[in-house]
Amino acid sequence: MTTLQGRTVLLTGGLGSLGRAQAKRLSEAGAAVTILERPDLDGAQARARELGARLLPCDLNDLAAARTTVAETIDADGGFDVLVNNAALIINRPYDQFTLDEYEDQIRVNSSAAYALTSVCAEAMKQKGWGRVINFTSVTLKGIIDGYVPYITSKGAMLGLTISLARELGPHGITVNAVAPGAIVSEAEARVFGDKAQDYSDWVLEQQALKSRIQPEHVADLVHFLVSPAADMITAQNIGVDGGWLGGKAPGTQ
Repeated sequence: MTTLQGRTVLLTGGLGSLGRAQAKRLSEAGAAVTILERPDLDGAQARARELGARLLPCDLNDLAAARTTVAETIDADGGFDVLVNNAALIINRPYDQFTLDEYEDQIRVNSSAAYALTSVCAEAMKQKGWGRVINFTSVTLKGIIDGYVPYITSKGAMLGLTISLARELGPHGITVNAVAPGAIVSEAEARVFGDKAQDYSDWVLEQQALKSRIQPEHVADLVHFLVSPAADMITAQNIGVDGGWLGGKAPGTQ
């Protein structure tokens, strides 16, 4: 395992299925991981400690407050070397059944928050002449599933943010890349598909070139690589972890 000893990481949404795998992997590699998570999440402090991380209670629905909280933490601790914008809201519903507030909530948490936090964290990275920003897009940008208009729109914004920030931050030694997970076995999947979860899983395997389900640890592997020195010359990329997605539209997703 490539060591990340001495690196500091801020990981948003670090207590969900994907976030936990990333926090555990980065912590095991020697990084000092701070998980930014909602303050009302049950047992958040204890769960973060189990992953070898510390918790920074923060609600991304209030971007100004979130940016202030992170800025104060940077002032106290000296900044983060790595920012992983992993947090996301996801709701399945026909496009015309979302309220404007629900639409804006997903845009805010899934993409606007990444801009707000990067604008704070990048200043300390510039001073060091080194940094990593990792954003999360999605295989859903390929247009394979109905009922996720706000979510998919937010992920498109994340892709644009990744490409444009990579250009602006590159001269300062900061790379900016995106990870595009496919259909990951997760708590969110179980919640969204409920009693149709097995049918959905069977459909996923039909769409993938690789006939095994993707686990959160597979995504954590890529995040670890992008943080490591092996990825020094990789930036402005949107890298899929989707098992070789072949296409097709998900049945019964609304």
